[in-house]
Amino acid sequence: MPSPLDRPRLRPGLAAVPDEGDPAGFILFDQRRVSRQPLRLTAREFTWVQWLDGTNTLRDVQLAAMRQAGGELLPIEPLLGLVERLDVARFLDGPRLEALWTDPVREPACVGCYPADPDELRRLLDGLFTAPDGPGRPRAERQAVNGRRGAPVLRALLAPHIDYARGGVSYAWAYKALAEQTDASLFVIVGTAHYSPTRYTLSRQSFKTPLGVLPTDQPFIDRLAAHYGDGLFDDPLAHVPEHSIELEVVFLQYLFERRRPVRIVPLLVGSFSDYVEAGLDPAGQPESARMAEALRRAEAAAGEPVCYVISGDLAHIGPKFGDRGALKAPALAESRERDATIIKRAEAADPAGYFRAIADEGDRRRICGLPPTWTVLQAVRPKSGRLLHYDQYAHPRGYESVSFASMAFYA
Repeated sequence: MPSPLDRPRLRPGLAAVPDEGDPAGFILFDQRRVSRQPLRLTAREFTWVQWLDGTNTLRDVQLAAMRQAGGELLPIEPLLGLVERLDVARFLDGPRLEALWTDPVREPACVGCYPADPDELRRLLDGLFTAPDGPGRPRAERQAVNGRRGAPVLRALLAPHIDYARGGVSYAWAYKALAEQTDASLFVIVGTAHYSPTRYTLSRQSFKTPLGVLPTDQPFIDRLAAHYGDGLFDDPLAHVPEHSIELEVVFLQYLFERRRPVRIVPLLVGSFSDYVEAGLDPAGQPESARMAEALRRAEAAAGEPVCYVISGDLAHIGPKFGDRGALKAPALAESRERDATIIKRAEAADPAGYFRAIADEGDRRRICGLPPTWTVLQAVRPKSGRLLHYDQYAHPRGYESVSFASMAFYA
């Protein structure tokens, strides 16, 4: 049986730029960040890779390269070496690439954002709870909201997905509420898709971090896919580089590793920019309306409490994101005021009003939490929300600002 590399094919999502260290060379890199390691190519190799389209054998490429070089003899070994480098980097379609989504366990993509050593990671997370502006460690036993039995039930939580160094205390405020206010062992994590154009993408893979492997709930995924219909697995690479699910998984593992076993359903949500540009309420659009209903129906058959974790940040402003001019105090203050308007609509558990508050400003501040937050509010229909913590990171030289919040939503 021929190998898939007999007719090698570069996968989509790759790009090349000139190599500053070699005026004749190029750097091949992955725009989707499935592979974080760029490859240096000579000018000749850059020509060769453009023939790797899945139709040419390496012998075909060898002959084409020899013709281009005026008949100069080209051994096959340099081509074999190039294909091996591309395959190891997962720049080619084939078994190595497919293993990233067909293996039952997804390998972590965010080590570096957090420590690889589990004990060091636990100390880091514990320190976020006990920091001067942190919420304190979660209590060992579940607490009723406001200390009252019969109080509102925690149905969903909004947590940041910015790196822990900048968003850590906000994470802690969110997850203290989660630890103390829910009996759920099944968590549907709905996060922003940063690298995929697909509206909704599920994964069946369990998630591995330094704290172990957190399993997915396959029956819930089966029901969700059945109620939604086709399309939830159309982009198998969507979850591979994504941080918005993984950074929540780490906290769930930390919280519950000594309490009870938990499972997840990892769902990514792509951009709502088309809805914003057209002024279309997502509730009236087929994909988003169908997902909200599918989540409700899948949960109704779960036979156990289900809690949702929304993984989303707020504003992204400044030159890093395409805005002109360094950020100064007035722009940061204005952004905080606009965030407050959005948060009020979320606290009112009003998905339509939440969407309008963002759409009315044309989403010019790039609220990446819009798609997952709207999806959960529409699906869960909580009665109220409560802001737990808000913060705004501002680069000291005005290059960027990212704001984020933790919120709890109650039935």
